[in-house]
Amino acid sequence: MRGVEDLPPEILSLYDVFDWRNAIAILSTVHPLDFAEIMDVLSRFRLLHRQIEKGGGNKSDMAKFIDGELGRCGWVEKAFATEIVVDGERHPSPTHSVDCFKGRIALEVEWNNKDPFFDRDLNNFRLLYDLRVIDAGVIVTRTTGLQVTLKGAGRAATTFGAATTHTEKLYPKIVGGGAGGCPVLVFGIKPEAYVDDR
Repeated sequence: MRGVEDLPPEILSLYDVFDWRNAIAILSTVHPLDFAEIMDVLSRFRLLHRQIEKGGGNKSDMAKFIDGELGRCGWVEKAFATEIVVDGERHPSPTHSVDCFKGRIALEVEWNNKDPFFDRDLNNFRLLYDLRVIDAGVIVTRTTGLQVTLKGAGRAATTFGAATTHTEKLYPKIVGGGAGGCPVLVFGIKPEAYVDDR
């Protein structure tokens, strides 16, 4: 069964990879082409200084890169119209939209949101998995270790604060059952992915 150690060296040099409930084995065997697209895009990603200096607004440049490159391969942003039916009475229960969706894989990019966004993403994964819509969820975020690099790169400490999205906040939520039975694969961006292009 494939695991973290079987991923390409380039990926392991740029990301801290967290594999929950055999997500790598599922993605690499059941969805090999889609998983290869994720690997390709992430291997080409670099966190440029000009991107973090610019800030994000609605969506940061780094998130746009990942979304855009996956979009070229047919990945789409998608919301799902779900509902609960009780004694014939319908109750809409729409999901939050997923950043990138293709072939029963949901991928979220959480670069610098407040950490409750992780709860939303994991709950979404749980619901979509229970409804047999996805086989696994993927989250791309930053490692907690990247904090030091970003603070040293000139952004204020509050911009990348302790209450924002990074791996130290995410892993306990996954282990604590936030995604239910859904397999989850996390790619935490390491300092090695940062490029000072000033």
